[in-house]
Amino acid sequence: MIKRIKILVIALLLLTLHQSSTPVRTAASASPNIILIFMDDLGYGDLSSYGALDINTPNIDRLASEGIRFTNFLAAQAVCSASRAAILTGCYSNRVGISGALFPASPIGLAKDETTIADLLKQKNYATGIFGKWHLGDAQEFLPLNQGFDEYLGIPYSNDMWPVHYDGTPAKPGTNKYRFPPLPLIRNNVPIDTIRTLEDQAMLTSKLTDEAISFIRRNKKKPFFAYIPHPMPHVPINASAAFRGKSKQGLYGDMIQELDYNVGKIMNALKKEGLENNTMIIFTSDNGPWLNFGNHSGNTAGLREGKGTSFEGGQRVPCIIRWKGKIPAGLVSNQLASTIDILPTIAKLTGTTLPNKKIDGIDLGEILKGDLQASPRKNFLYYYRKNSLEAVRRDNWKLVFEHESRSYLNQAPGIDGFPGAAPENVRMSEALYDLRRDPGEQYDVKAYFPEIVKELKTLADEARADLGDDLQKIGGANKREPGRVNMK
Repeated sequence: MIKRIKILVIALLLLTLHQSSTPVRTAASASPNIILIFMDDLGYGDLSSYGALDINTPNIDRLASEGIRFTNFLAAQAVCSASRAAILTGCYSNRVGISGALFPASPIGLAKDETTIADLLKQKNYATGIFGKWHLGDAQEFLPLNQGFDEYLGIPYSNDMWPVHYDGTPAKPGTNKYRFPPLPLIRNNVPIDTIRTLEDQAMLTSKLTDEAISFIRRNKKKPFFAYIPHPMPHVPINASAAFRGKSKQGLYGDMIQELDYNVGKIMNALKKEGLENNTMIIFTSDNGPWLNFGNHSGNTAGLREGKGTSFEGGQRVPCIIRWKGKIPAGLVSNQLASTIDILPTIAKLTGTTLPNKKIDGIDLGEILKGDLQASPRKNFLYYYRKNSLEAVRRDNWKLVFEHESRSYLNQAPGIDGFPGAAPENVRMSEALYDLRRDPGEQYDVKAYFPEIVKELKTLADEARADLGDDLQKIGGANKREPGRVNMK
C-alpha cells in the first residue's frame, strides 16, 4: 500500500512538472489575438445584417449577433491606398503623406518610420501576418516585412492593375490596361506566381483565407495579429465554381457569399483551436462601392454617392467587432467612429504604447464594454484627393464645402464588369446636412442653423492649420512625408 502511494505521488509530481513547463495561454493571462478583415469597396448595404437584399451573409451576421455592429462608422478616405494607410497607422492618411491609389512602380509608399498596428504589437511579441492586398507601395522597401509584419502572402496593389480587360481578354497595345505589368502574387518579398486570368482571381479568396488559417494554427501558443485585406469586391470580381449562381444578385452576390463563407472558415478554425474567447475579430471595409460598375458593384443602402467621394456613400462602411466574453453580444452602436480609431483601441486593450508621433484615432474601449452612450469621437474630417478638406463633421452635423467631386448621379451604370460614366469634376455647393434625419445628404439646412455653420467652420480652420487644405492653398504644420525610393 505504501509503495502504491509513493508511485502515485511521484506520478503526480511528474505531471505537475510537465504542465508547468508547457506554455499555456488563457483568456485571463494572455494578450488577445487580433484578426482584422478588411474588405475592398464593400458597400454599407452589402451585408444582410445591414439590410442587403438577396445576398445572404450568415457568418458575418453571426459575428454581429455575437459582438457589436456599428452603424455610423467611417473609412478615413474613400480610396484604396489612403484608406489602408489610415487604418494601419491610426492617422488621417494625408498626415502620413499617402493619397489616392498608388500605381505599380510607385516611387512613394508608407514611410518605414510610421508605426503600423503590426509594429505596435511587436512590443508584446505578437506574431504578425498579412494575407491579401497591400497597396502601400510595391517597392521592396515598402512591402509588409518592412512595416512590422513577419509574413505576407498577397498582391501588392489593386486587382485591376493588370494587363487584362474587363472581359478577361489580354489588353491590347495602346490601351490603358496594356501599360500595367503582370499582377504578381508575393510571398514575403518574393513574387511566387502570377495572377493571369479571371479564374486565377476567383481562387484568391480561398487561397488567402487558407493561408491566414495556417498562420493562426502555427501561432496559436502565442498572441498573433492576422490582417486579411481581401482584394474583392473591388473589380474585377469573380467567384469560384462552387459559389457561382448561388445568390439572387448575380456574380456580385455570389462573390459576397463566398467571402462570407471564408469568414466562417476563420471563425470555425478559431473554435477548433480553442482560441474563440481570446480573439477579437474586426470586420470592415476600405470605402464604399464603385457604383459606375453597375451589377458588379455594391449598395450604399441609400447613402449619397459612393467610392471616390466624401459623401456618406463613399465613406460610411459596415464595421463589426466580436470578442466573445469581453464585448457583450448583440450590441448596436450608432456613435460616430472611424477606421483610424482601430489602432488606439488595440493599443489600449493590449497594453501597448502609442506611437510618439501624433495620431488622429481615439480609443473606442468604452463602447466595446457596452456603454452605448459613450461618444469618444465628436469630430471627423473628410479629406480627399491629395489634401483637400471637402467636409467636416461634429456629431450628426456635416458641413460640405464647395469642391469638385466625382459623381454617379444621373449616370447610367455599366454592366458585367464594364464601367459607366463617373465624371470627376462635378461642382458641389457648400451645404449643411443633419445626418440624423437626412443621411442621404439631400437637404441643405445652413440657412436655419448659422451658429452650427460657424462652429464647423472654426473646426475646419483648426484642421487646415494642422493638416492643410489644397482647396484653400494652406500647407498645414503637421503633415509628414511618405517614404520615397528612386525607381530608376
